[in-house]
Amino acid sequence: MAAAALQFTREHLRAPLTLAMLLVLPATFVWLAGDVLDQFAKALGGGELGAGATALGAGWGAAFVCGALGYFQMSSSRDADRRLALAGFGSGHVATSRLLAGLALALLVAMSSLAALMLQTDVAHPWHAAAAIGAFAAVYLALGALVATVIRDQLSGSLVVAFVFLLDTFSGEGMGNAGGLPTPSRFAGSLLLSAGVGEPSPGGDWLGAVLTITAAAVVAWPAFGWSARERGL
Repeated sequence: MAAAALQFTREHLRAPLTLAMLLVLPATFVWLAGDVLDQFAKALGGGELGAGATALGAGWGAAFVCGALGYFQMSSSRDADRRLALAGFGSGHVATSRLLAGLALALLVAMSSLAALMLQTDVAHPWHAAAAIGAFAAVYLALGALVATVIRDQLSGSLVVAFVFLLDTFSGEGMGNAGGLPTPSRFAGSLLLSAGVGEPSPGGDWLGAVLTITAAAVVAWPAFGWSARERGL
């Protein structure tokens, strides 16, 4: 299973453009999004974010790239995974290997976002920030895979992922979400905002982030498995 996951990861990284996008896009988002997020936070009643805006930019950069990654990983591998399952590899084995490969790529994206964040600003709690960015990446990887299961057309699917991303961004932490709306990134955003401004992270946010990541894995695994079983098993 580990060998298959490694092979799937190599398959995605074989194209230099893919590797460049996974490394460069989240870092670019961090460098460009801080001031914009701060201005939107003020406009939406979230107040002054300061260093927290740059930290949130790192999370959103990882989320955006991983949402697209999850969608296109599922969309592009559907036929190959079905053939592997029919050849005796097993849909569960395929699903686990694809999920592990996706998480490995999401980790790469999260590390790029974190590196860009730490180069741009001093992070009071870097390990907390790393965990929060990883949570953003994992949640959106699962979200992209789930959308790909439902929507086959790549243009429509990409637009749905982008719509959820934008809705989540502007109703999330720091953006005037006083009512604590249950957005996909709520707990990860709270942790990242606290890490950016040097505040302690509440235990409830850590628990919420762990539960959110667990839910993401629970959603993503059967999505990849269903994709491998379609019209075959």
